[in-house]
Amino acid sequence: MFNYKKFIFSTISFFVLTMAMAYPWHLIWFHEIYVSVGAVTRPEPIIPFGMLAVTIQGAVIAYLYPYFYRGGHPIAQGVKFSLIMGLMVYTVMVFATAAKMQIEPVSTFIMYGTAFSFIHFTVTGVALGLIYGRKIQSSKKEKKDD
Repeated sequence: MFNYKKFIFSTISFFVLTMAMAYPWHLIWFHEIYVSVGAVTRPEPIIPFGMLAVTIQGAVIAYLYPYFYRGGHPIAQGVKFSLIMGLMVYTVMVFATAAKMQIEPVSTFIMYGTAFSFIHFTVTGVALGLIYGRKIQSSKKEKKDD
């Protein structure tokens, strides 16, 4: 049975955690580095587009996770799944961007993009495991007892 409450909570947590990490990382702490390598070409980012992308990513991850989880430590499984899903986002965010834009040195961009992606999907994976893990485990155990 689909758990709408966990789906919504997981999507919101992904959004909040992502914004809490991505905004300072990309627009404050390392903004000048991204500008200097050519990864930022728009003077003012279109924040609603970024927010929409993050919401969709969070919703897809929240929707698919219950189908993936087969037991084990909830946090470890949440991180594992989030890193797998994050790999898809990472390839677009880092490699496809580097392929389409004049970024030099590309190694600097890849290094910062890789670090951010790893941290981002690890943190959001912990939240995913905490939100979904135990309930999924309990539901499966209840089904076995029937």
